[in-house]
Amino acid sequence: MLKHSIRWLTGLGAAGALVAASATPAVAAAAIEPYFQDATLAVGSTAITRSMFLYADEPTVLTDVSVRYDYRSLVNKITIAPADGQTCTAPEAGVLVCAEPFDVALHELPPLGSGIYRNVTKRVHLGLTEDAQLGDSGDVAVSFQAAGGRQGGYTSRIRVGEGVDLAGGPFTEHSSKPGGKFRVPLAVTNAGDKPITGFVAVFDLGYSIRAKDRFSNCLYSGDHLLSCQFDEEIPVGTGLATTLNLELAKDTYAPTNQSGYAQFMTTADFEDLTRVREAVGARAATRGTGPKLTLAEAPSRMRQADQTDVGPGYDYTGWTIKVTGTNGTDLAAIGASLKGRAGSVVTATVGFRNNGPATLDKTNADWEAATHTVVELPPGTTAVEIPVSCQLRPGTRTYQCASEMLLVAGQTYSMKFRLRIDKVISNARGAVWVNAPCECPAGGSFEDDIKPANDRAVILVNAAQGGGHGEGEGSGGGGGGGSLPITGSPINLIAGIGALLLVSGAGCYLLARRQGSRFTA
Repeated sequence: MLKHSIRWLTGLGAAGALVAASATPAVAAAAIEPYFQDATLAVGSTAITRSMFLYADEPTVLTDVSVRYDYRSLVNKITIAPADGQTCTAPEAGVLVCAEPFDVALHELPPLGSGIYRNVTKRVHLGLTEDAQLGDSGDVAVSFQAAGGRQGGYTSRIRVGEGVDLAGGPFTEHSSKPGGKFRVPLAVTNAGDKPITGFVAVFDLGYSIRAKDRFSNCLYSGDHLLSCQFDEEIPVGTGLATTLNLELAKDTYAPTNQSGYAQFMTTADFEDLTRVREAVGARAATRGTGPKLTLAEAPSRMRQADQTDVGPGYDYTGWTIKVTGTNGTDLAAIGASLKGRAGSVVTATVGFRNNGPATLDKTNADWEAATHTVVELPPGTTAVEIPVSCQLRPGTRTYQCASEMLLVAGQTYSMKFRLRIDKVISNARGAVWVNAPCECPAGGSFEDDIKPANDRAVILVNAAQGGGHGEGEGSGGGGGGGSLPITGSPINLIAGIGALLLVSGAGCYLLARRQGSRFTA
């Protein structure tokens, strides 16, 4: 069975990503921000692969790129070799310089309009020499240079540890109604030949899956369980298990299936994934104040050596929750009424509201929008600024706009169109159509709206009464929803690399998106 890709790692290279400024303190960032994840290498294990990640705040193409790996602090301890056939040279012991064979184009991360651009350089193999000893550690300074003086670097920590093998329990199925409670097993085994001393369970639970317990060794963001750290030992060939008390939010869509996962990793691997978060000011999570969550009665032992999981692929467990009953969603379009003189620019704040009763959750690794909205411009107007999530349909005056992946019940999702009034036409009518049909590669629109009669709304433009030329008047929709000038002005880099990694290290990108979504109450 192939390993399920836990969603908060999907597309992020386990490096973390960028999160909205509203969700994390601002961090000074270079035009291009590199990142190379820490690693713990096991004595006697095969080499692992790593890539340098490059982040930017605008579409960027780097030419004549070379990457330098300086591991002189670990010379004769580790090896770094090309993994993708790139041309590399070793100007001195402990230094490798590799030329990228092609230009490196930084593309926008999903969802559309994120304003975050990323790519990776060619991979390298990280391995150990016969001289490496348990407990050795050092740094690898990884830097890039490109044409035009573009450059940057990041220093990673490399440790030599002990190889172990964590394995998760079987997947299980459960059922509950919206607002109902259920229990799921949390099981882990030692599939290796050495005792495991200390490990972490990192959770990826759907938006509707909540935890009311507050264990002192676990971290939370609101009612969402993020991670739990254990100091129990798992002897060779044995396993530990407990149960988690979970519940579904009352606004869970039904009928549907909800899913949750837990990935087990060694303490050292967890540290490698999350050490960067403090440097970039990641948002804090909350530690529980209740009793400690334990998996079994086992003596606690001090960690004798750093350990790394050398058999990943089955280090996870998961649950499917069949949501029973009926609980649907009504998305209602919001239009606008605008007034202005010929030549003035007015703002149409349009969109839709999720009237509930259910939240619409389409979060997945394919980054599908939950729905699409079509905005038709009133006659006599021209769009001079459009939302970043919208695209003009060829040969029309309509724009197709992708929504967030998760639309919370009771929230309004709005976007702003800046319209120039070229000619004043009495009662010029445009339209907003939520749940509009869309033949989109990443999925279509929401087809099960429980009240389709309110899926359409009007954009109305009339002449302003009195006043001069310039900015006109506009209303409708509410705030939120940034716009991008059609001229293509760059979006500022939102935050440093790994900023979405919470204190727990769960790195829950989807949770960050959920809490940082552009909505108004």
